[in-house]
Amino acid sequence: MQVTRQDILDHLRRHGSGSVKELGQLLGLTSTGIRQHLTILERDGLLEAREERGRVGRPALVYTLTPQGDSLYPKKYDALSSMLIEEVKATIGSRGLQSLLRRVAIRFADVYQDRVEGKDLPARIEEVARIVEEEGCLVDTAHDNGTYFFHRYTCPFPNVAVTHTGLCSLHGEFMRRLLQADVHLTSCIVRGDRYCTYEIRPASAK
Repeated sequence: MQVTRQDILDHLRRHGSGSVKELGQLLGLTSTGIRQHLTILERDGLLEAREERGRVGRPALVYTLTPQGDSLYPKKYDALSSMLIEEVKATIGSRGLQSLLRRVAIRFADVYQDRVEGKDLPARIEEVARIVEEEGCLVDTAHDNGTYFFHRYTCPFPNVAVTHTGLCSLHGEFMRRLLQADVHLTSCIVRGDRYCTYEIRPASAK
């Protein structure tokens, strides 16, 4: 990140918002100079502008960080998640943890039940693919000889799953609940594979 643009982001992170005039004075730049940096940051999706009317004169543009801009600053979600999982495991044991993760997966899946209701398995698979993509993951589906394959190229919690592989069962149970089918994880990103593959067969298939 170019130094001046990082200074702009840091100011907005500290103060919540900033105008062209305010940012220009802070960084010793002309209005034209500061606007050039703001345009680039806005283009990259890191900040957004809104009009704010003062007591007199025309409305001024005020800039704030977007969620993407805010995400540049470190969050301790992975560390917190790992500590919580360790504490739960220490309290209720490995089996208790897996049971808890299964219930969490079911609750996640139940939010989307109306989107798969009444659909056959192929249509359910395509709908689940859309749901997972909406959550920010890249997926593909395939079909071969009565078996369906669901390839997920991004892990929603890679740093945590590396040390707590039981989390992989959460996504499998999520899919099982929505698809009402047999779902088996056959390759996994956290095990070193290029993507996670779920093999899916109708629940009646043996």
